[in-house]
Amino acid sequence: MTYPEQLYAQLVAAFNRRDWPRVLALASPLLPLATQHAGVHYLVGIAHLEQRDLLHSLQHLRRATELDPARVEFAANYARALATARQGSAAKAAADRAMALGPNDARTLDLLGNVYAESLAHTAAADAFRQAASLDPVQPSRRYNLATALAHAGDSLGAEREIETCLAMDPQFWRAHLALSNLRKQTLAGQHVPRLQALLAQHASNREARLCLHFALAKEHEDLGEYPQAFTHYMQGNAAGRETIDYSPEQDAAIFTTMEHTFPEPTSFAHAEPSTEPIFVFGLPRSGTTLVERILSSHPDVHAAGELQNFGMAVRRAWNSSAPFWLDPDPAAHTRGLDWRRLGSDYLASTRPGTGHTPRFVDKFPFNFLYAGFIAHALPNAKLVCLRRDPLDTCLGNFRQLFAEKLPYYHHTFDLLDTGRYYILFDRLMAHWRKLLPGRILELRYEALVENQEAETRHLLEHCGLGWHDACLRFERNAAPVATASSLQVRQPMFRSSVGRWHHYEHELEPLRILLRAAGIESTV
Repeated sequence: MTYPEQLYAQLVAAFNRRDWPRVLALASPLLPLATQHAGVHYLVGIAHLEQRDLLHSLQHLRRATELDPARVEFAANYARALATARQGSAAKAAADRAMALGPNDARTLDLLGNVYAESLAHTAAADAFRQAASLDPVQPSRRYNLATALAHAGDSLGAEREIETCLAMDPQFWRAHLALSNLRKQTLAGQHVPRLQALLAQHASNREARLCLHFALAKEHEDLGEYPQAFTHYMQGNAAGRETIDYSPEQDAAIFTTMEHTFPEPTSFAHAEPSTEPIFVFGLPRSGTTLVERILSSHPDVHAAGELQNFGMAVRRAWNSSAPFWLDPDPAAHTRGLDWRRLGSDYLASTRPGTGHTPRFVDKFPFNFLYAGFIAHALPNAKLVCLRRDPLDTCLGNFRQLFAEKLPYYHHTFDLLDTGRYYILFDRLMAHWRKLLPGRILELRYEALVENQEAETRHLLEHCGLGWHDACLRFERNAAPVATASSLQVRQPMFRSSVGRWHHYEHELEPLRILLRAAGIESTV
């Protein structure tokens, strides 16, 4: 066996052990000897992907697909890397090429389904998941993934059918119970409360079961108008969620304070990125950001790019410090050395090729309100829209929604009073931006939009520099897929039922109300 063959054998062995540092160490002497070996590039690309080095992962996986374009696993994992890098359109195109190669194993089809889902191509995702389920009919996760794609594509009945099939295979697939409760409004004639209660009694020691079943029971009791029972289950579900997270209210407070100190007074920086493309829609979760995104993306000049975390990543790259920016002793001084044009251009480039094919695009990552000062200076022609909703409705909406536990942005939502404290920080920061950036941010009230849809929509379009288009009043006909917790609501015309929802829980929310009132914040509905 030659030296390169020995290295390659060791490389494969390390890959199979998932020893990624060893794979990369072996690749260093091997790559110069095997520049035209597709397999080497593939293994190295996967190792970089597992190590979250997306730049080098994409380089090697792309090269693998160029050297051996007929290998479906090369094409599929290149698509996965593109999706991980949030290059949605490119990921979908790569997934299309992989599908054209005729994958015939469930794992690859499942991978491609997830790529399509992350690229918001939910119909294509459902097709891939359906094929995976056909090839692997006894695996419940295939059915669950198919159900999720069908729900996001608007096929609630199909989604319900697939979830029930999943649960018939595995009654302990806890996430499926929650997804089933969330698919539609439950009724006395069609609900799952007895089944959920029985499962909860049997599996009370299982944290994942308690998390999902309590949230499912809360949703079903709420749909049935049984609000005290619903709130009890919300409390217990969130308590289960808190068991595995390490949330620090002090760190969140430090982040908000740093943002205020970074931009203490109105300042102008020369040489910014002049693009007019971005429209940033932000605000606390469950405040109407998805609704506004749907309204704007119903305009023919506007593309919905989704919840991009790209701007915050661009800021961290520009900050160029090993320490988190909220620990910087003089953040305002640090901004004077930033290359603002480069920051804006870096952000825009990171959204390609998913953007750039329409004159405007919407970035609706809710927590971009943290970066409003950076956005305003790096992209002076970008439009900024902040959704404001009644404080009690907003806090309740966050508390009753099970967000992804792995995302620290949402960790405050697992405690009712932490949610209130976060709202206070948000309200204070928005008052700072209002003073610092007069006229730059349209603060759009959700309740006003619901009550006066056409007038507020005209105001919104005018702020964004868009001409009137009747389709913006019929956002529910927008065929673009939705991948947020509001996916079912935004497929319906405007409705008022969620305004003032907090009144159903008036007694239970009294401690929250006292906390907000002490900060000078009162309910408006």
